[in-house]
Amino acid sequence: MKKYKAIETFLIDFLRHEVHKAGFKKVLLGISGGIDSAVVAVLAQKAFGENFLALFLPSTTSSKINLDDAKVLCDTFGIRHELIPIGGLVDGYFTPDKEASKLRIGNFAARMRMSVLYDISAREKALVLGTGNKSEILLGYGTLYGDLACALNPIGELYKTEIFEFAAYLGVPSSILTKAPSADLWEGQSDEGEFGFTYAQIDKVLYAYSEEQMDKTTLLHTFDSALVEMVLERIETNRFKGTLPTIANLKGYK
Repeated sequence: MKKYKAIETFLIDFLRHEVHKAGFKKVLLGISGGIDSAVVAVLAQKAFGENFLALFLPSTTSSKINLDDAKVLCDTFGIRHELIPIGGLVDGYFTPDKEASKLRIGNFAARMRMSVLYDISAREKALVLGTGNKSEILLGYGTLYGDLACALNPIGELYKTEIFEFAAYLGVPSSILTKAPSADLWEGQSDEGEFGFTYAQIDKVLYAYSEEQMDKTTLLHTFDSALVEMVLERIETNRFKGTLPTIANLKGYK
């Protein structure tokens, strides 16, 4: 756990430095009851105290268990919080569209949450913190202009398996540590159910690919082929999510 003590100190200093450098004193984030937002919330509370606000933004399909866990986390660490249900925003939009898929509705809900977060950030004069871990970022497992949007992300270089260890070190409640990871996009949804593999399996491939620069042939000889193909396909298909919009270069025209 010595590693995570050093990481905690570094990330708290990072948050304070970057927020103050940007000319702000306050931060906020959407807290889902999941492990990633829990870790960022604990770091933000330690860095900013009363200048940190957590927002609960449930839709009508959000898990009550996750909301309860978010409340327990805030009570445990004395985190200032506010509840703003977004179900009306989502349901009203999809009322005429009875054929909308769960994925469309879930992604729209994620974007409505971010719209509310940025509106409250204007009210509070606060920066929005991100909660995406490195595994999700590499796989492109997030909603563009939804949960991927933020001003600062303190955990984007930590793999999901490291997040679990870091959360345990920080004292995140066991109810959050032990439940299946889920983006909570629809009832019963789970990350690992969508992937078909556990984060423990996925992170080994991601680490070999990203940190050790292992090529596809070597990966296929080292890990389960279906796992490797899934990981590499997601990385390639979703690569655009990690880049800024491409702007036409008019230098050649001029």
